[in-house]
Amino acid sequence: MKIAVINEVSASLKNADIIAALQETTDAEILNVGMKEPSQLPSLTYIHTSYMAAILLNTGACDFVVGGCGTGQGFLNGVLQFPNVVCGLIVEPLDAWLFSQINGGNCISLPLNKGYGWAGNINLKYTFEKLFADPAGAGYPRERAESQAESRAILGRVSQLTHKDLLTILRESDTSILSAMAGTEAFMDALKNGGDKAQPVYELLSQYR
Repeated sequence: MKIAVINEVSASLKNADIIAALQETTDAEILNVGMKEPSQLPSLTYIHTSYMAAILLNTGACDFVVGGCGTGQGFLNGVLQFPNVVCGLIVEPLDAWLFSQINGGNCISLPLNKGYGWAGNINLKYTFEKLFADPAGAGYPRERAESQAESRAILGRVSQLTHKDLLTILRESDTSILSAMAGTEAFMDALKNGGDKAQPVYELLSQYR
């Protein structure tokens, strides 16, 4: 499993906490492709990181994205504008477990400034423990599993109906957004090594370096 961690500027100081918590709780390959500190350039907002999350998920360059912002709301709303992304706002470990079991999503948004106080790093650790504790989509309560799976499938079909394909979205996007992503080396490296589906996106973004 490949987990991409994508921090934007306002939450970049929490990047080390996220990486440490994931390393303690999973054996997944971690792609740390966003901001690690506020001085890093280019500076990324949740607009950029939502694009980056959608690209990595849609190309198969990663299996799961851990993102967020100051409140978690901006990244959540940003990433849900794209196809094939199922994201939840996760504040505490129970949120993580229920999201995994009921929604079976591929992305979470964390509030990394609001309410992030004493033992915030411990809350992250417990959150990741519960997020990946059980197979995703098992259902809760268990007797609702079949109905919940049907709802997930319906939403997947709706996503296809209501969104353009990823390359069309990128070609019609503001070039300043594309330039910021293209200038983020760790992200571009993840795309470059992301397999056949990632190559057209890598080539498109490389034009903006």
